[in-house]
Amino acid sequence: MTGEHHPTGAASHGHREEHRDGSHGSGHDGHQVHQAHMVAEFRRRFWVSVALTVPVLLLAPLIQGALGLEGALRFPGDRLVQLAIASAVYFYGGWPFLKGLADELRDRSPGMMTLIAVAITVAYGYSAVVALGLRGSVFFWELATLVDIMLLGHWIEMRSVMGASRALEELVALMPSEAHRLNEDGSVEDVPLGVLEPGDRVLVKPGEKVPTDGIVREGRTSMNEAMLTGESRPVEKSEGEEVVGGAVNGEAAVTVEVTKTGDESYLSQVVELVREAQETRSRTQDFADGAALWLTIIALSAGTITLVVWLLAGRSGSFAVERMVTVMVITCPHALGLAIPLVVAVSTAVSARQGLLVRDRSAFERARELDAIVFDKTGTLTEGRFGVTDVVPAGGRTVEGVLRLAAAVESHSEHPIAAGVVRSAEERGVDYPAPRGFEAIPGKGASAKVDGQEVKVVSPGYLEEHGIDLSGDGAGEGAGARIGKLHEEGKTVVHLLVGEEVAGTIALADVIRPESREAVDRLKAMGVQVMMLTGDAEAVARWVAGELGLDDYFAEVLPDQKAATVREVMGRGLRVAMVGDGVNDAPALVAADVGIAIGAGTDVAIESADIVLVRSDPRDATRLVGLARATYRKMVQNLWWATGYNVIAIPLAAGVFASKGILLSPAVGAALMSVSTVIVAINARLLGRGEAAGPDTQSA
Repeated sequence: MTGEHHPTGAASHGHREEHRDGSHGSGHDGHQVHQAHMVAEFRRRFWVSVALTVPVLLLAPLIQGALGLEGALRFPGDRLVQLAIASAVYFYGGWPFLKGLADELRDRSPGMMTLIAVAITVAYGYSAVVALGLRGSVFFWELATLVDIMLLGHWIEMRSVMGASRALEELVALMPSEAHRLNEDGSVEDVPLGVLEPGDRVLVKPGEKVPTDGIVREGRTSMNEAMLTGESRPVEKSEGEEVVGGAVNGEAAVTVEVTKTGDESYLSQVVELVREAQETRSRTQDFADGAALWLTIIALSAGTITLVVWLLAGRSGSFAVERMVTVMVITCPHALGLAIPLVVAVSTAVSARQGLLVRDRSAFERARELDAIVFDKTGTLTEGRFGVTDVVPAGGRTVEGVLRLAAAVESHSEHPIAAGVVRSAEERGVDYPAPRGFEAIPGKGASAKVDGQEVKVVSPGYLEEHGIDLSGDGAGEGAGARIGKLHEEGKTVVHLLVGEEVAGTIALADVIRPESREAVDRLKAMGVQVMMLTGDAEAVARWVAGELGLDDYFAEVLPDQKAATVREVMGRGLRVAMVGDGVNDAPALVAADVGIAIGAGTDVAIESADIVLVRSDPRDATRLVGLARATYRKMVQNLWWATGYNVIAIPLAAGVFASKGILLSPAVGAALMSVSTVIVAINARLLGRGEAAGPDTQSA
């Protein structure tokens, strides 16, 4: 829409402003001020017009008759008094619409403002001529109430729009205005954010917001990052770990070294992404704009036809004009103009709160049509680290006993396999003693004394070299077959020796994320095929695919072959999304219909991705698809409501059922039009209240 009316942030945001603290903010801030001013303007014009409408109503013969005051308030020149007051209502109350008419005609895009302005101008002009001597009936009171209702509708609507477009305000509000900077002498100084530089150290007290991105240098605490990443649980932070500006500190004070400031910070990048997404035109919006133009043409044509038909039918000029005005008012494409932009604003806000950062609006809309999602394995479906998947005890030992001895030996090793064994033992609550005399066996494992015994954790090659047979009694009945299967699954296998006897076997693999199974199940329930590509061996890929129940997988795919693999899947006639880490998966992300970068952490500037999932949680891919579908459903609902009610409203406004005593006044027509607009606004906001806001978005 044009003129003063920019409900969805369509005004230019190209400039940037300096804040008082020296930091940068987008032109969105100025636009929000403009919107707030417009809300206040419509409110003021509404109340002044209502006050002026009261004497117009009291002087109207129809209203006097309804109140039993017929003739009591009549006096010579009363029509001229009505004309004077109605003129004030028309020019003051109707000014936003008259200005909007001029703007729309200048832009050659007639729409809602054109219809309203034409309707009130025809009503006012005809009544003024009658008041000045032409035979006929005036309807100043209909004009005044029509302007009142139009102003009220705009006021309510703009308040709804303001509520729907506050995503950026909410994000910007996350950043504190000052920081506690630590000086070299140990003193603490409160300074504006704008003066912070990389390398500065700041003190973040319990309950305070982290001023900007940085690294914890002293202390240990938990951070609430829910408003930034959608992660509801507090995240533990200790020395050396990164923190994000805007996160809320938990129970302990920490010292943070500043790494990024201003536009480089995570929150600033998120604000910019959200702003760009809200300003990106929707494909559905193009359709809505075309429909609004046609609806304007239909309204003007229908109004003119209505006027001519009633005049030819012998009805009075005032009756014909009233019918025409009602048709024009009730057919205003106001709701249609809001139907899509409001849903875009709300869905962008919801997605940002859930940690889904939309960079390309059209890609987000395509997400609802996805037939298949291809996940990169390492770091996406899996955690990218070794973990124990199987323990085969031998010699009468238990699983916990095997892990206890193995973790004791490996606790002094830096090898990734050793770290995986120790971590898995700790996760299972297995306590292990400190080893003595630790020694590495180059290329084969490690040994140490545990509980006074010589204990080794070694590779299968060590057993072959020393002629140790797994099929012996010590290994346990059927152990050889079980261990053989572990090898077939592509897992890394190590053996625990006590003395020279096999005490157990441990299999390790890249740990599958617990969330991955849930994500796969949800996507398949939504009718989306789930696939995986990986550079790992066939056996490893087959095992992961079997564990997760994937529809297909691609193994031993080199980084430069990933894009070709995605195109191969697309060649099956499927609409495909690629989910990867955004680095070595960049070509594949670009090749897919929708490129999704997962686990971006604090670096959200991933140019190859259409959508960034802040958390390393594959379930967010299901949230994305669910939100895209729910958003499209809201768009369709709003379009149907904004256009469908005209099928009934236009005949009623034109007086098709006048013979049955059914007539709508211009004021009633304006009320119906305003109600439809408010319904569209409320329906859009419901998108963020539950339909797509919760964790069960996948059901959308």
